[in-house]
Amino acid sequence: MNRVVTHELIHAFDHCRAHVNWFTNVRHLACSEVRAANLSGDCSLVNEIFRLRFGLKQHHQTCVRDRAILSILAVRNISKEVAQKAVDEVFESCFNDHEPFGRIPHNKTYARYAHRDFQNRDRYYSNI
Repeated sequence: MNRVVTHELIHAFDHCRAHVNWFTNVRHLACSEVRAANLSGDCSLVNEIFRLRFGLKQHHQTCVRDRAILSILAVRNISKEVAQKAVDEVFESCFNDHEPFGRIPHNKTYARYAHRDFQNRDRYYSNI
């Protein structure tokens, strides 16, 4: 349940922050889906083991790309090639965008670190 709520809250964050045009721009949708798959825990090692899909080299990136394509195909009536092209175009920048967490919260420990970073976000700049 936490994963699903986090996934949807990332879409809400993108909607408020980036003014995403969900219905006419497939690249906006692709970016939000990449971010949601990356940050929500959809591609955690435990989930991938349960799906019997895991690897060693850049598996997280492959999983995020695949989950984003599947999500786009679930909500838009477009071909798989168009969805793949949209994901490929935005993948690098959207995969590296970790807002609002600042890092990928792979587990509860990383989530606590992200929360701590959020609480201390103004500490550095207040001393300048």
